[in-house]
Amino acid sequence: MFRRAEPFNQVNLKNMNKNITTVVIVIALLLLAVVGYAVWMAYNPTGVVVPNENTNTNTNNGEPVSQPTAPTVQTDSVAAPYISTVVVKGSVNPNGAATTYWFEYGKTSALGTKTSKYSIGSGFVKIYTPAYITGLEANTTYYFRLSANNSLGTVNAQTYSFTTNNTPNPQGNAPTTTTVDVNDITRTTANFHGRVNPNGSETTFWFEYGKTANLGSVTAFQSAGSQDSASPVSVSVSNLQPLTKYYFRLNAQNQFGTINGQILNFTTNGPSQATVPTVTTDKTTAITDSSAKLNATINANGATTTYWFEYSDDSLLSNVLVSTTPQQSIGDGTSSVSVSANLNNLDNDKKYYIRAVAKNQYGTVRGDIDSFTSKK
Repeated sequence: MFRRAEPFNQVNLKNMNKNITTVVIVIALLLLAVVGYAVWMAYNPTGVVVPNENTNTNTNNGEPVSQPTAPTVQTDSVAAPYISTVVVKGSVNPNGAATTYWFEYGKTSALGTKTSKYSIGSGFVKIYTPAYITGLEANTTYYFRLSANNSLGTVNAQTYSFTTNNTPNPQGNAPTTTTVDVNDITRTTANFHGRVNPNGSETTFWFEYGKTANLGSVTAFQSAGSQDSASPVSVSVSNLQPLTKYYFRLNAQNQFGTINGQILNFTTNGPSQATVPTVTTDKTTAITDSSAKLNATINANGATTTYWFEYSDDSLLSNVLVSTTPQQSIGDGTSSVSVSANLNNLDNDKKYYIRAVAKNQYGTVRGDIDSFTSKK
């Protein structure tokens, strides 16, 4: 028997319309996606997103990896006026070129007078930039702005205003700084030293360093206190390059000004690449009938190195009865160091053959074989 067909009613019509609408929407979305992709490929045929080349970034050792630009300058709208002086401030990012900053001020927005210029190096770090302006008239409105310049341009920041009053001027002076020296130099690290006298006002210090006298890298900003006497300060830096000349100086600032210390220089140690250690077996000392002191000179050559001594009555130190002293570390330095190990419980009147051994990630090196005879 044949089954009678269902009538084509309104419910079936609605379902058909819904299905048709869904198909049309899907086709439209696919068409939009195809058109969008075609447009995007027309402007970026390689399919690679190109980064902004003007973004300033640093490597681990502070060396810029993008092109320098004109400084970024920001005037702080808040000033601290007194009867004839004012403390103004702002911030400047040198953006990779040797930069100086100054403030302009005057009784109108045309300004007209400039402070002394201050050097803040050539890093990619925003530097706080206070200035102490004197010789103002009491109860007078002044306009001011921060400006900075490097080889890529001069930038003038926003202009703000302040009004002097009858408050007595603060007492104080800019800090005094001295770049002293550098020590503990290795292939990739060094310790900077200096002295800072805050001269009675809360003071911040930092070191700048780089491969040229323009410097470029900046250590963290630290407090030098507010005492009225000089104190030593020091900072350790890392991620330097081996066998490279670096310049550095100490800087300090308080509300009365920013002071740059003198620029000194140093050269990091070699080798240019870390390598296997260098080992020399030295003469044995402190020989008795049952003990002796084994000696050697080892250079880790820039990689963490351990050392030990091998000894035996076999002149070739080749049999399975070769004995060893405990392993000890000499770190990852680049200078030769003297090392030793004590032997005990030796047989008297017996000849022993010895050699020093050193090992780091680049390999194991054995020194020349030497010998000694214990006493009777």
